[in-house]
Amino acid sequence: MDLGIADKRVLVTGASQGIGRAIALALAREGCRIAAVARGEERLREAVEAMGGRKAGHEYVAADLMEEGAPKRVARRLLERGGPVEIVVHNVGGTLEARDPLAPVEDWARVWRFNVGIAIEMNAVLIPPMQERGWGRVIHVSSLAAEQLRGCGPYGAAKAYLNAYTKVLGRAVAPTGVVVTAIMPGAVLAEGGHWDWVQRQKPAVLADYLRHHQATGRLGTPEEIAPFAVFLASQQVTFAQGSVVPVDGGTM
Repeated sequence: MDLGIADKRVLVTGASQGIGRAIALALAREGCRIAAVARGEERLREAVEAMGGRKAGHEYVAADLMEEGAPKRVARRLLERGGPVEIVVHNVGGTLEARDPLAPVEDWARVWRFNVGIAIEMNAVLIPPMQERGWGRVIHVSSLAAEQLRGCGPYGAAKAYLNAYTKVLGRAVAPTGVVVTAIMPGAVLAEGGHWDWVQRQKPAVLADYLRHHQATGRLGTPEEIAPFAVFLASQQVTFAQGSVVPVDGGTM
């Protein structure tokens, strides 16, 4: 199948490791030109080199998107120095260790900003040019926690908000040729991620989770999530506005 995205310019946030890195590499293999954003410059540089480097049209921006005004600054910088961004993959997110449902509202707001607010700020800059050109793809990496609401309450609630935002935004921009979607990964083993920590520190907890909640009996990999993001970035999803796609290995 020809996905029709060769030479498209793509922004991937959280692209230095895990799911974001796997998505960026997969899109690069489709001939896209990747602008990778994350905090750690060394990992970013390694990821971009793995894609083929600047000579292949790839670039990176090391930035902490949680800083005030940073999402808009990064988005505008990319538009100014490289032209249109045609595909955006929002992969920034996490629990920020806010686990208590009775946590201060400031903690809830911080988790919301990490998982939702950054995407909203960047979309406000990046989507209008897509609408003007009549084509664009915006993919949010959500989480199955949005539906299960187990574990960290603020994180699950933020991802549920992200799913609702995806649907609302997707419907609003649908007539303009911009398709907004989300994917909901389940339990994925990625270096430095939650399940990496559980596997190393609490193997009995992992074994219990896999036995009772994972139909496949194993954790997923970033490389198993990436193809779904690539397809949602393609020319083939013209009837998928606002779609939220679970990719969870049969989580129960």
